[in-house]
Amino acid sequence: MSTSNVRERLEQALDRIADAAGEGARTCLTVYSEAARAAANAADARARAGISLGPLDGAIVSLKDLFDVAGEVTRAGSKVLAAEAKPALADAPVVRRLRAAGAVIVAKTNMTEFAFSGVGINPHYGTPGNPADRSRVPGGSTSGGAVAVADGMCEIAIGSDTGGSTRIPAALCGVVGFKPSKWRIPTDGAFPLSYTLDSIGPLGRTVADCAAADAVMAGEEPGDTPAGLDAAPLSGLRLAIVQGLPLKDVDDTVSSRFFAGVDALAKAGARLSEETPPPVQEMIAANLKGGFAPPESYAIHRKRLKSHGDGIDPLVRGRIERGAEMSAADYVELTRLRNRLVRAMDAEFADYDALVLPTTPIVAPRMSEVATPDTFLVKNALLLRNTGIVNFLDLCAISLPLPRAGDLPVGLMLVARNGEDRQLFRVAMGLERLFSA
Repeated sequence: MSTSNVRERLEQALDRIADAAGEGARTCLTVYSEAARAAANAADARARAGISLGPLDGAIVSLKDLFDVAGEVTRAGSKVLAAEAKPALADAPVVRRLRAAGAVIVAKTNMTEFAFSGVGINPHYGTPGNPADRSRVPGGSTSGGAVAVADGMCEIAIGSDTGGSTRIPAALCGVVGFKPSKWRIPTDGAFPLSYTLDSIGPLGRTVADCAAADAVMAGEEPGDTPAGLDAAPLSGLRLAIVQGLPLKDVDDTVSSRFFAGVDALAKAGARLSEETPPPVQEMIAANLKGGFAPPESYAIHRKRLKSHGDGIDPLVRGRIERGAEMSAADYVELTRLRNRLVRAMDAEFADYDALVLPTTPIVAPRMSEVATPDTFLVKNALLLRNTGIVNFLDLCAISLPLPRAGDLPVGLMLVARNGEDRQLFRVAMGLERLFSA
C-alpha cells in the first residue's frame, strides 16, 4: 500500500463518492470528509518525516455500516436502528486498531439490512449497482464495501462475513475478499447477525491490501504482518478441487472461467485432486434445518420484530422469523454436530494445503431477477451456498477475481484450515500472480 500523496488519493476517492453520475450516494451512507482530510494530512506529514505506522499507514479505508463509531448510531443498514438506537460510546476495537495504524477512514458503506442476505439489496438506502453492470446486484451483505473498492471510493473496505458477506460481493464485483479464522479478530462493536459464525474481514484490490488490513485488525505486530509475505510457489502445492454440491448448477460463465483457472494451476505445477470431503457433505445436510443465523438473529431481533417489524425489509424479516421455528433441542444438536464436523474437517487438511471451489456458482444476478420474494430466495441461496461452508466448518478463506476476458466478474475461492491465515495469504498471492500474468 503506497503512502505517498495520501491527501491526493483521498481527494480522488471523495470525488468518486461525490460524482452525481456514480454510485456514491447509494454506496457511502456517511462520508467523513473533514476527518479523513485531517488523517490524510497527518499521514503525509509522517511520510515526509520518514515515520511510518506500518503497512496500512495512509490507506484509504471504508467501514461497513455495522461497525460502532463513537458518537454515532450504528444503523446496520436499517432505518429502524437509525431511528431507535443510541449513539455508540466508543469505536469498535477493529476501528480503533485501524486508526492507530494510520488508516484514513473515508466513509461508512451500505449493506444488506442486519447483514442478512448474500444478494446486497437494501430498500431503505438504495442498492449500489454492480461496477461491471449497474443493472446487476453487488452481492451482500458487504455490498457498499465491494462497490467502493471497485469504483475507487476507497482502497480497502472492512466488512463482516457470516456466510460469505465479504467473499460474495468481492466475487461479484471483481475484487479480493477475505474471511479470517474467526477467533483472530474481535467482533465486539460490530452489530451481530450470528454469534457463532460472524467474522470480520477486508475487501481490497490486491491480496496484499487485504493482508495488511487483516494483520492490523488482528492486532499483529508490524514485523509479523502478512503484507510483506512472499507468494508461495505453486509447484507441488496440494490443492483439492471440491466436488459435489459446490459444482452443481454452476452457470456457464463461472464454469468456463473456474476450470480455466484450475487448468492454469495444473500447468503451474500444483498437485490437484478431486475431493468430496465428508464433513462438507454432512454440513450441507445439517444446514437444511436452518443453520445458526436464523435462530441467533431471531434472539437478537425478536423484540424489535414486535415493535418495529413493519419497518424491516420484508425479505430480511422473513429470514429472521424462520429462527422462531427451531427448537432448543435442534439448536443444541446442531451445535454438537458442528463441533464434531469442525474437528473432522481440520483432520482432512492433513491431505491437502487448500480447497479450491467457485466462490459463487453464478455471476451477479440482474436486479430484476431478484425482484420477487421467490426469485430472491433462489438466487440468495445459490450465492451463499459455497461460501457458507467455510463459516460453518470454522475455516479461513479468500476469494480471488479470475481473469475476466470481457465477461462479468467470477471469483475463485481458496479455503485453508483454521489458523492458517498467513499461509493462505501466501498461496493466494501465488494465484494472484499466476492469474495476472
